[in-house]
Amino acid sequence: MAKKQETAFVCTDCGADFSKWLGQCSVCKEWNTVKEVRLGRSSPRHVSGYSGKQSRVQLLSEVDRSRAVRLSTGIVEFNRVLGQGIVRGSVVLIGGAPGAGKSTLLLQALANSAANGVPVLYVSGEESPQQIAERADRLGLPAANIKMLAETSVEEICKIMDQEKPEIVVIDSIQVVHTKASESAPGSISQVRESAATLTHYAKATGTSIFMVGHVTKDQSLAGPMTLSHIVDAQVVLSSTDDARYRILRADKNRFGSVGELGFFAMTDRGLKEIKNPSAMFLSRSGTPASGSAVTVIWEGTRPLLVEIQALVTESQSGNPRRLAVGMDQNRIAMLLAVLAKHGGLATTSDEVYVNVVGGIRVDETSSDLAAMVGIVSSLQNRVIPQDTLFFGEIGLNGEIRPVANGEARLKEAAKHGFKRAVIPKANTPQQPVKGLKIVAVESLVQVLDVLY
Repeated sequence: MAKKQETAFVCTDCGADFSKWLGQCSVCKEWNTVKEVRLGRSSPRHVSGYSGKQSRVQLLSEVDRSRAVRLSTGIVEFNRVLGQGIVRGSVVLIGGAPGAGKSTLLLQALANSAANGVPVLYVSGEESPQQIAERADRLGLPAANIKMLAETSVEEICKIMDQEKPEIVVIDSIQVVHTKASESAPGSISQVRESAATLTHYAKATGTSIFMVGHVTKDQSLAGPMTLSHIVDAQVVLSSTDDARYRILRADKNRFGSVGELGFFAMTDRGLKEIKNPSAMFLSRSGTPASGSAVTVIWEGTRPLLVEIQALVTESQSGNPRRLAVGMDQNRIAMLLAVLAKHGGLATTSDEVYVNVVGGIRVDETSSDLAAMVGIVSSLQNRVIPQDTLFFGEIGLNGEIRPVANGEARLKEAAKHGFKRAVIPKANTPQQPVKGLKIVAVESLVQVLDVLY
């Protein structure tokens, strides 16, 4: 009797898989996106051990703990997100919307590496070599040492890599390559899984660093199976700000660096140009002070970042006032309004409240609570906050101002940008004064309101 073909039910939007068909994906909540796919037969790999070496039992104390060798991309912001460079034998999945600049960024990194004598290979399955050569000319990149390959077969790609022996390889993109180990069509779940696993195995066995470009879904998450995130060593996403002038590279997973690290770029006619002072990018404030505006300093990855939070409180014209937050958690804004009413005596039950983080960045940490609250109070009372004053701190449900991590580094970043006054939690008061910065330490919401008044 013939063996029954194995199948799976996979969401075409987020890549989640299930044991049976569902009308609605339980992960991304989209309807009619779960499709049945045929799982290809996996072929055995010929190299023993995941890293290409014979597996053996050893004591943890005997494991070589020397630092991994890293290669520089020649782009400081890219190196920062990767964890200060490319680790030999690592596999990085980079995603982004069409036109975000994924291929441009990787081509610039390859050009810099090739100029330093590092053998590189650009494997293109979507664009022709002529298109990539034209892009390199348009960007003014030295392309003499960049080797090109137009191929979609994983077996052929591995054969060429064995011949050329590159140290850095770009696969553009993982959705179009295919392997004989799977009988499914290119781009299917099983093909993407098997192709990524084969390339990862090759990288570990030979020490080749591989970048795989991935497509994104309509909610800007990486497409493909959920297990693809577990196969690769790092997963980064390149996205644009709301005004499309800047690009933000974020590390969602990194086995060799900090998760949540950000890199900032500006898209120019010469490619992606790194922004070395991103705080200035988000602090392009108007010359005329206005109510509802407050500046805070958040911590992204390994560095502080100054951002402006704007709030607008206006009388509602309907019986159901709106609460809208852009760049912040809307539920947290609702909680801050409840704390303000309970412990500050300022109710907004009949007002509409809008909160926006300027610059298109999203703030997830709680250190922005105090600035958001100050912005709401400033708009509600129509009181202008001095532009040289900074706020950070977490607000508890009892109205207490709680400390946050890396307080001293945040204060130094604020002083570097010309701020003269900082309202912070008392527990974050630095032991040594910060030059040019007056510290106002507070413990409760009542003290904050006294400072504002």
